[in-house]
Amino acid sequence: MLQRYECRSLQEHEQALREILQEIALVGLWRGKFFEHAAFYGGTALRIFYGLDRFSEDLDFTLLAPNPHWSWLPFSQAIKNELSSFGFEVSFAEKEKKSQTVIKSAFLKTPTVQELLKIGVHSDFLKGVHADTMIRIKVEIDTDPALGYAYEQKFLSQPVAISIRCVNEECLFAGKMHAALFRAWKGRVKGRDWYDMIWFIRKKVPLNLTLFSILSGQAEILNRTAFLRLAKERIDQLDVLSAIEDIIHFVREQEVIRRSWSKEFFQHWINTIQTVDGNGQDNP
Repeated sequence: MLQRYECRSLQEHEQALREILQEIALVGLWRGKFFEHAAFYGGTALRIFYGLDRFSEDLDFTLLAPNPHWSWLPFSQAIKNELSSFGFEVSFAEKEKKSQTVIKSAFLKTPTVQELLKIGVHSDFLKGVHADTMIRIKVEIDTDPALGYAYEQKFLSQPVAISIRCVNEECLFAGKMHAALFRAWKGRVKGRDWYDMIWFIRKKVPLNLTLFSILSGQAEILNRTAFLRLAKERIDQLDVLSAIEDIIHFVREQEVIRRSWSKEFFQHWINTIQTVDGNGQDNP
């Protein structure tokens, strides 16, 4: 699995290890029959199954039907067993939240230095890394999913050839567009959402305005003109420097991002977006 990566730094070795852990965890969830109840979505799903050209930190899922009593506990051992079978020592624990939310979170953790040495990273790369440093992968699931998601089977080739239920690409774009335009992340812009938005537009994936409007809590379904007006208002408010600082650690072409991103850059790409309504018809 490491042969897919051409790691040139400690950061790139950590990103490769994180992605390997993510894929093995997916196998563990599959063995635990998790995907009979849920689907994979978010940035890591885009990275692993749809070719997104940046790394992603978390594993995000959505239930197929609402279940406020859902818990990660029944799947904890399946994840740990699968990772243990590959020689990784991890902990997996559900996060206790002070207030009730529809998002149920857990954390997969493992010692950074120990596992990087285990996969053959030379100790020279690890100078200065504290022995207590941990790789943390947040694992989250939406227990009250939005209406209107469509799903498809995608196929994992390594470490085991299995099929994973995923939210389809068009719906992933609607969710990512909603995140880019509406999500604030700990008071900062999440530049990864804006990067992914441009990636979708460049791939000419159409934006489903019906699903986007539902996710965004709009009073009525937006047409293309109303959507563009909304998007351009959000771009005018965008803190571009904060967006750059968020995405820069997840891509190799850092200089391209620093020199090209601007409000004018995003205005250009949003003008080229393809849109459809809920029936798949072009939305003028």
